[in-house]
Amino acid sequence: MAGPLDGRVALVTGAGSGIGRAIALRLAREGAATAFTDLNTAAAQAATEAAASAGGRTIAVPLDVTDAASVAAAVATIERELGGIDLLVNNAGWDKIEPFLQSEPETWDRIIAINLKGTFHCCKVVLPGMIARGRGAVISIASDAGRVGSTGEAVYSATKGGIIAFTKTLAREMARHQINVNCVCPGPTETPLLASLTESNPRLGEALQRAVPWGRLGQPEEIAGAVAFLAGPDAAYITGQTLSVSGGLTMA
Repeated sequence: MAGPLDGRVALVTGAGSGIGRAIALRLAREGAATAFTDLNTAAAQAATEAAASAGGRTIAVPLDVTDAASVAAAVATIERELGGIDLLVNNAGWDKIEPFLQSEPETWDRIIAINLKGTFHCCKVVLPGMIARGRGAVISIASDAGRVGSTGEAVYSATKGGIIAFTKTLAREMARHQINVNCVCPGPTETPLLASLTESNPRLGEALQRAVPWGRLGQPEEIAGAVAFLAGPDAAYITGQTLSVSGGLTMA
């Protein structure tokens, strides 16, 4: 049976684990030829093997989103092996929870380089091909922290808010080319990154669960479902939008 994304080629950043892995697996199951890209190539390769049972075309490609040359090389590899990229999912991200006044510029630079400039790099390289083909979708993973703020995540929140604003502007610029640009804002989600952040502070994880009206943390697969919707034909007339997947943590 044909999937809704048959004939599409997808690039997912940070696809070796967590939300990115779940997204890439979901897109592959929906029929997209999917490039699992990650700085950790072994993790990306393991994820592609998990997708093999779905029968889709998948490849693992090393990619450092902070390096424009690495992005260009990865895109060239994907286009050569899978074809022109139709779906770009900017998922790669990083955070360090600490009060802003205790943070250091080196940490700011790393968060900005991965979360915000990494999104810029990927869009800059991928969008010309989408424009040439007159179709495509860009979905960036922001965060509810970028919508309402989050204690201990000042710079992270700033980068995610930047992704939201970037999405809206890029959507206006790309509409004439029939390219949809949207973002998904997860709330607290069970990922290796969150586990690493709460390992030394178990009370943080408990507090996050209490804050969510649904009463639990999100699952990566739940974020992947939202991305698959925005990547598919049912979202053809949706652009410039911010979709929170947070169990009701934010409702504005």
